Amino acid sequence: MVCATAVLLGTATPAVAHPLSTSAVLLDVDNATVTATVELPLDELSIAWDQTLTATSVVDARTLAELRAYVQADLSASDASGRLWTTVVTGGRVEKVDGVDNLMLDATLTPASGSVGDFVLHDDAVIDRLVSHRVFVSGRYGHAGSYTTLAMLSWQSQSVPVASASAAAPADQGFVPAIRLGVHHIVTGSDHLLFLIMLLLPAPLVVARHRWQPRPGRGLADVGRSSVRVVHVVTAFAIGHSCTLALGALGWVHLPERLVESGIAFSVLVSAVHAIRPLVRRGEVLIAGGFGLLHGLAFAAVLGDLDLSRTSLLTTLLGFNLGIELTQLLVLALVMQSLLLLSRTPAYPVLRVGVAALGAVLAAGWLAQRIGLIAVNPLEPVGNLLVDHPLALAVGLGVVAVTLAGFHRARTTRAAPQLEPGARRRLQTSDVR
Repeated sequence: MVCATAVLLGTATPAVAHPLSTSAVLLDVDNATVTATVELPLDELSIAWDQTLTATSVVDARTLAELRAYVQADLSASDASGRLWTTVVTGGRVEKVDGVDNLMLDATLTPASGSVGDFVLHDDAVIDRLVSHRVFVSGRYGHAGSYTTLAMLSWQSQSVPVASASAAAPADQGFVPAIRLGVHHIVTGSDHLLFLIMLLLPAPLVVARHRWQPRPGRGLADVGRSSVRVVHVVTAFAIGHSCTLALGALGWVHLPERLVESGIAFSVLVSAVHAIRPLVRRGEVLIAGGFGLLHGLAFAAVLGDLDLSRTSLLTTLLGFNLGIELTQLLVLALVMQSLLLLSRTPAYPVLRVGVAALGAVLAAGWLAQRIGLIAVNPLEPVGNLLVDHPLALAVGLGVVAVTLAGFHRARTTRAAPQLEPGARRRLQTSDVR
């Protein structure tokens, strides 16, 4: 409620940041043409082009001409019948966006009919050479008013439908796209996903000190206790990120994006260490709440280029936050049951430590890259598996859980007849209870 009140009472302040490792396309839709400002971070552009591009070298006449031609070939629009519009890319200047040099290009997209109707924007600049890259797209009508969230493009989805000025519905045009953006931001954010998974790993530890020992008649109680622990973790994270998401989007709280992204990598590292050996009792709740504040600032950076009015900010903020929460619940549904099943087998301690150790290594790689120790993270393809194949990984975890649980149950059943008669009677009595 406190965060919601802050949003309702606050006024939006124009922001200049967009997330690291993303470019941005800001659309202005008129009746006859669509103009766009294309922002390309030089660090990502350098990796895509396999050469070091600086604020000086990127505006060299020859280099700039090549980059204009490259973006013009990758940025396009088409009408409902599939006819391509004319795209012309001009300009070329370097501006800092939250401390990171960006090449700013201007583009004009003109329909053959001379009238802008509903159209589809396609952009795979940088994405076609760097699959981890994302393109943040926003738009407004008539070169005035506030920008509205449209989409986050990736190698999996490189197009977004855009309504014409006459078809746009100002009252609700930002809410549903904002939900999609919130979902997409988590699903395509391997660091956010890994942080959540690391926090879930210790949750089943509440069920027993020795998980490989049979616990007859305690299954429902174990699930209930673990569920309460998970609810506490998710609630703490939701409260933390919701508050700073609202305050950051309002412009009341701001940290340099590179510092925020480095902090998120550190949060994954801390949660992974906690999953290996708990730092404090039930520390995942404290970690979720504390670092949730930091993750909220990263979420707010996604909305940073929108220059939203108070009404648009509230609509977009609510939709974006809802998308984040829905995605968290989906992750819980896909992962938690398998973890609970595995926690009742002797294999879980090994699996928990192994997965957490892998998470710690990935987080260390992200942290080293984001603080500038390394230019390219060699472990990035491993982290991208979470983004590229989430369902396959969830299904694989489920298959492993069912297989190991079945094997453990079979061994327990075979061992049961070897118990002494008195012990067997006590076991049967506890089953009834």
